[in-house]
Amino acid sequence: MKKAITAIIALVILALMALGYYSTAQHRAHSQDSELNPKETIFEHLGDAYGWEVPFNHSARIPLPIIVKGQDGWHCFMSNRVTGGDTYEGYRISTSEANHGKVVQVLADGSEYRPLDLSITKNVAGIFIAAIVVVLLVMTLKRWYARNRLKAPRRGTGMLELIVDFVYGDTIRPILGKHAAKYAPYLLTVFFFILTMNLLGLIVIFPGGANLTGNIAVTMVLAVLTFLITTFSGTREYWKEIFWPEVPMMLKCPVPMMQIIEVLGMFTKPLALMIRLFANMMSGHMVVLVLMLLIFIFTNLFGVAVGGGTAIFSVAFTLFMLLLDTLVSLIQAYVFTILSTIFISMAIVEPHHEAK
Repeated sequence: MKKAITAIIALVILALMALGYYSTAQHRAHSQDSELNPKETIFEHLGDAYGWEVPFNHSARIPLPIIVKGQDGWHCFMSNRVTGGDTYEGYRISTSEANHGKVVQVLADGSEYRPLDLSITKNVAGIFIAAIVVVLLVMTLKRWYARNRLKAPRRGTGMLELIVDFVYGDTIRPILGKHAAKYAPYLLTVFFFILTMNLLGLIVIFPGGANLTGNIAVTMVLAVLTFLITTFSGTREYWKEIFWPEVPMMLKCPVPMMQIIEVLGMFTKPLALMIRLFANMMSGHMVVLVLMLLIFIFTNLFGVAVGGGTAIFSVAFTLFMLLLDTLVSLIQAYVFTILSTIFISMAIVEPHHEAK
């Protein structure tokens, strides 16, 4: 009975998520003089913004702080001051091709000046929310063991402990060995941080909806962190294998062919981490939006009857894609973590000892 109730709740949540995506597509389909622009609709949803969309009422947005430094100094105000084409204190959200969607300062001659922008955008706020969620999850598990000692946790806390034990006990410790305890805090943090951002991105309503891991700037920062830890943890043997590998002399001198390949490999590894996470999460959101937009595209082309039939299949496939994206969210967090673990283990390699 409990499993049936859980399944029903999960389907209801997925249906609400699909309805939120449908509401987004519907709003865009009926805006701008009823002209549907699929490309603009998709990238507006996937991109960053100065306000947080409210599902089922896209004319209203949750305002966020705008912090800019223009030619006349610093200014701080809420984003609702400049929505809808309004200008506040000489600032507005630009509609020009060069600065589209960005806050600009309108100068006396009517030209636009791009100020230093430190605003709390939707993605920035989403990162803060994801970080808070991760801290709350970790503190929940910590409080359980502080109160119950060796008693096994149950339900949500038990599931959290199971995930921690799986990532650390079956992934980090077997790969890093005696160095596991040193690097586990970073690796576990990055796993839960990516997983939280992935799952929050699938939720349409606040505090979800920010496409964080579908933003290449976010995945780049995570990849750079792994790169820095790998680089500064490198042992003498690691750098020796890069600049003087054990290969035939003709491959490393006088033309440093192997050295060039090894140095390029140092940068391609974090690049692969960045692109893999970004591409997988971006594509999932894009497929869901395309499925929803098919309803309005077929309605405009062939009429309401064909559009209604398309809606049945689009909603069904959207529910399937949301289920699949939930699984992909977990897989991509795990893949990023295990690859980071492998890269670190390659950097802390010990000297090779020949057997007697």
